[in-house]
This record gives sequence, structure tokens and C-alpha cells, in this order.
Amino acid sequence: MLKGIAVSPGVMVGQAYCIHEIFVNPETKRLEEGEISQQLASFEVARDQTADDLRALRLKVEKQVGHREAAIFSVQESILQDQAFGEKILHGIREDRLTVQGALHQLMQEYTTLFAQTEDSYLKERVNDVRDVVIRISSHLSDVLKSDSPALEGPLVLVADELLPSHVVALEDADVRAIVTQAGSQTSHAAILARSRGIPAVCGVSRILAQVNTGDTVIVDGREGHVLVKPDAETRSAYAKLEREFIDLQDRLATNRDQQAISADGIELELLANINGQEDARIAKAMGASGIGLFRTEYLYLAHPDVPDEEEQLQHYQRVIAESPGDKITIRTLDIGGDKTVPYLGHTHQEANPFLGWRSIRLSFEHPEFFASQLRAVFRASILAEESGKELRLMFPMITTLEEMHRVRGMVRRARQELVDAGEKVGKVLIGMMLEVPAAAVSIDSILHAVDFVSIGSNDLIQYLMAADRDNPKVSHLCQPLAPPVLRLLDNVIRVCRDHNTPITLCGEMAGQPRAFVLLFAMGLRSFSMSPAFIPSIKELAGRITVAQAESILEHALKLRTTTNVKRFMAARLRQIAPSLTLMDTN
Repeated sequence: MLKGIAVSPGVMVGQAYCIHEIFVNPETKRLEEGEISQQLASFEVARDQTADDLRALRLKVEKQVGHREAAIFSVQESILQDQAFGEKILHGIREDRLTVQGALHQLMQEYTTLFAQTEDSYLKERVNDVRDVVIRISSHLSDVLKSDSPALEGPLVLVADELLPSHVVALEDADVRAIVTQAGSQTSHAAILARSRGIPAVCGVSRILAQVNTGDTVIVDGREGHVLVKPDAETRSAYAKLEREFIDLQDRLATNRDQQAISADGIELELLANINGQEDARIAKAMGASGIGLFRTEYLYLAHPDVPDEEEQLQHYQRVIAESPGDKITIRTLDIGGDKTVPYLGHTHQEANPFLGWRSIRLSFEHPEFFASQLRAVFRASILAEESGKELRLMFPMITTLEEMHRVRGMVRRARQELVDAGEKVGKVLIGMMLEVPAAAVSIDSILHAVDFVSIGSNDLIQYLMAADRDNPKVSHLCQPLAPPVLRLLDNVIRVCRDHNTPITLCGEMAGQPRAFVLLFAMGLRSFSMSPAFIPSIKELAGRITVAQAESILEHALKLRTTTNVKRFMAARLRQIAPSLTLMDTN
């Protein structure tokens, strides 16, 4: 049994499907003499196509963002044309008799080992450039995430170092029923994907790829954070029973999708969905969401082969608006930085503290014209929202001060005026902030007059409040939604917003956690945004509790001094209120 971080509840027994570095099951077969020339020719064609890609991308970024930001692609072009780089791949094909994919994988391993031995941050960064070049070459050879994998029957457990947005796109049609990663946290790409699909996931499982092979039977327990590799028959049978119970519960809860979310004493609630794109919007509708509380626009940029222009963004937003349920959709502007980077915006991974550095709205301020193209695309999409009877809301991440909100308002006015001057129709768009910086939380009363609504981003708010990187396994245990300081801060923020009649939502992951939901409901929160798959269970829980019950639980919880005591107390209360929903909780 291997231990990791429980990030998405449920139990799954299936076959492992391993992604090593950027390849699925990297080829190890040896070429016959007659096959070598064909592989050499394939590499040359793929290298030429990659050179064309990088040249076009450099020119596009220079035009849309700037010359300095485009320099990263000049570096990658030089790597691609480097004689030593090419000779290593040719040697792998000619002398080691590897396929192009096998030679690329061998080269990637060699460079990763080499750069890991240096203390020079600049040289360490070059391995990321090499990886990007290898990925581009590989993409011209085959659909590596599908064609290189053996035919597997039955549900799959995706096992990877970390799950990248490009993996997510390529795996849309695969029968993935659980996810396990070596890296990551409760807010990693893997965790977000798993929760949106309602499948179990465990992250932070050290050296899992060294201990499991594609085709092995794997058990994933997303409640406890356990992964079992090649279990015996008795263990497999026991977990298969738990898996059936989890699936049966999901099926039963799904029947409430057309019901209003309402507490046991008649208080109406708004259960919104967090989404990354069009497919998630469809899932949100199927799960009974009353609207979209968080549309993460950065996934368009992260999965895009180059830079999405204004027209591409507009079409992307229009598709999401058309598929979205309910009468409300909240679009968050580009939230890049920290653990989500794109090279054409100057990210180099060299910041000492990227989560405290150049990210989110700070990055948007640095690239005003690039940012303006997103604002214009949203305002143009607002016409479709208006015609569809939807309230369109635009939310800005990582707002720290009132001055920043004033600056945002100015940029919004300019972008809107540009469209009006060009004769474009523009609909109504509400302007709000994402509350995820403690400085903004403690001074929220002085910022509220500058916003139409507030949405609490609990993922970042918690890590900043606790001064602990949620992706660092040595300190991630401090990033607990039920920690007393977190609860006290949230209690105050929600009360201040309600006193000022400012609409407030919580769109962090704790919104979909049963134990946390009870406390947030007691604090007066009535709007929650979560992964679509959690909406049925939270709707069920809401119908089993009254305001008086919840307030009594909160009163006791706020007196507890440790996170452990709060978690134990809330686990006991949840077993009393809705015992079946403990399957949907994570420890």
C-alpha cells in the first residue's frame, strides 16, 4: 500500500495506464536493419515541421505580446538545430536501433539526469526548453498518448508524474476512471480533472511509476489517499465492494439534478460549477448545476499550440456560454503563474517564490494589450449571454489592494470603449474580484464599493494564510480548509460581505467538501461553486440540515484549537447528519 494525498473521493479497481515523462509506455523495441532508414526519414520530416512551428510561433508572439517574450522560441529553435541534439537522436536510431520515439525518450532521460546535477538555475531551466522541443517533435510523429499504448480492456487508472493540460486534451476519449500522480496536490491539474469527472484520485505518491507498469491491477482509494499495486484476490474483492457502493451512491444522488438546492428548513442555495471549458459545461448541466461560478479561461492558453487570438477566445467563450446551465456564468480572467505557466508570457520557472511572484492579475498588468484582447472577447461574448438570459460576470484573480481594483476598472472601461467606438454591440457585464490574498481578506470592507461581487478562492487563500506551499509535500499538511485560522477568517469575510449586501460565493475546492460545506452554510454563505460531480452530494447534504443545526455545529467548531480536533468533530457530525455521504468525503 502506497500513501499519497487524497484529492478526489471514491474507490476504483482497474488497470494501470502509465505516462512516463511525456511518453506513454516509451518504445523499447529494437529496429530491424530495413526499418532504420524509415525512422531516420520520419525524424527529419518531424524536425522540419517543428522548425516551422517554432518560427511561426515566434513571429506570432512578437506581434501579439512582444519581442522579449518571443525570445524563448528563439532559444528552442537553437536547441532544435543544435548539432549535438540531432546527433544524439540519430545515434539512438542508427546505433541503438531505437524508434524515433525511443530515441527521443532516451535523450530526454539523459538531459534530465545531466541538468539535475547542476546548481545553475539557468541551466536547470534549459531542460524545460528541451522537453518542449521534444514534445513538439513527438507530436508530429504520432498521437503519442494513444498510438503507443497497448490495447487495454476495462476501466483505466492513469498513472503519471504529473498531469499536464496537453495530456488532459489527448485523453478526453479514454476510459480513465481514476488518476494517480507522483507530484501534485489538491489543486493540481490532475485533481481538478478528477473532481470534474467525479473519479477517485490520489496525488503525491512517491515513485509510483517505478513500482507499477501498464496493465498492472491497481486500487485507488481517493478517500484515504491509498494506492494498492497488484493486490491479492481478497483485497481486490473487498475494494470492489466499496467501489460498487461508491458508484451506487453516485447513481442515486444523480437523480436529484432537477431539484432545487434547499436546506431542511427551506433556505434556497445556489450550487454553481467550476469548469475549464465546453465539455465541463455539459457535465455541469447533467449534474444539475444552477450556473457557472468559475470558468477557468487559462486552460485555453495552456492547451493551445501557440497564442489564442481574440477571435479564438470569443468563439471559445461563446461555446461555453451556449452549453452552460442556469442563468449565471462567471468568467475568470487569465490566471497564469505559480504552477501554470506559458512560455510566451515570459515565464521561465526561475522565480524563487512563483506563487508569491509574477502571476495572475500582476501578469495581466504587465501585458495590457494582451490582457485587453481577453477583455474585448468577453465583452463581445456578452451579447450571446444576454440573448440567452444569462448574467455574465467577469472576475479578476489575486486582487490584493483597492488600487489594483481601480486599475482593473480603468482597463475594463478602455476595452469596452474600444468596442463601442468600433461599432460593436456590448452587453452588461458585472465586475468582481477573486478573494485569495489575506491582505485583501482583512481589508475587504474597504474594497467592496469597487466590486459588484466577491468570490473566495479558498485554495490560494489557505496557502497564503498558512504560509505553506500546497504543492510541497513537506508543508502541504498545513493547507487545511478546516484549520481554525481559516475558519475564523472566512467567517469574518462572509459576515462583512453580507452586511454590505455584496453577493459572495466560494469557488475553492472546500465548497464541495461535505464537512466544510456545513460550516460555510452556518456562516451565512448561500452560493457555492464546485467541481460538477460534487453538486448532487452537496444538494443531498443541504436537504438534511437546518440553519439552527449548522450554527450550533459552527459555534462548537470555532472553539476548537487544532485542525485535527475540527476534522474529527466534523467527521462525527457528518456521520450523524448524512452517513452515506462519508463515501464522498476525503481525509
